[in-house]
Amino acid sequence: MNSLPQAEIAIIGGSGTLSLDFPAALNRQDVEILQHEMVFDTPYGQTPPFLLFRLGDKKVLTCRMHGWRQGTSRADASRQIFWLFREAGVKKILAEGGVGTVNHLLDTRDVVIASDYIDQSMRKDVGLEGHYLLIMRQALCPHLRQILITAAETRPLHRVFRRGVYAVTDGRHFESPAEVAMLKGQADIIGQSLCPEVYLAREIGACYAGLYTVVNYGEGVVKDWEHSELSQIFYEDADKIGHILLDAVSRMDIEQTCGCANLRKPTLLKKVYGPTT
Repeated sequence: MNSLPQAEIAIIGGSGTLSLDFPAALNRQDVEILQHEMVFDTPYGQTPPFLLFRLGDKKVLTCRMHGWRQGTSRADASRQIFWLFREAGVKKILAEGGVGTVNHLLDTRDVVIASDYIDQSMRKDVGLEGHYLLIMRQALCPHLRQILITAAETRPLHRVFRRGVYAVTDGRHFESPAEVAMLKGQADIIGQSLCPEVYLAREIGACYAGLYTVVNYGEGVVKDWEHSELSQIFYEDADKIGHILLDAVSRMDIEQTCGCANLRKPTLLKKVYGPTT
């Protein structure tokens, strides 16, 4: 096993950068790969492979596809990743992913910087030790969101939407037409990764925000989606998504002045009854 690294920033790679050797394939002069294929023991099993790189004076940890892999539940994959982030001292986390659209005004290749979420997943109790009461008042960090907005507008894939509600479902299947219809008017995009990550980020006191690319229309929205278009977006736009993430890191201030770290409080679920005498 590798010794634990230290890094203030992390990037959780999703389907948008899956086809890319991120960040090495971007050939950026400001990026230095420090270590790769790092695996760590955690109380929840071994982590997926991590890569550590330096961008300017910042150290960044990253992994691929949210740590999801065969033989490991998605809940445990999330716990492994965020346990490592906590031990490494990570304070700011960027995520990316492909999503479907619930809002008929959105088109494929649009980018949404989510501003809120609705959790429709069954993974409700995925946490670490449970020491904190989590306040989800600003679940997506406003400072990180603005940095992502600026970076995305500088390198637009298509249109950039500065806000939107992300509905989280379990997958791994796509949603039915009735499920999508239920969410119309409540959410704008739909996917499988924002929860439980947003809860775990809050639990470790880290800021969290995501860059989400529309890769398909939800069932019953605009038109039937095509697998070929989804695959084309993943392969053709991966480098642009990667550059947006790195641009955001380069603009990032390490200090947490947004208040996210204060939105967790000691849990009230303590043992209140002692042994009788």
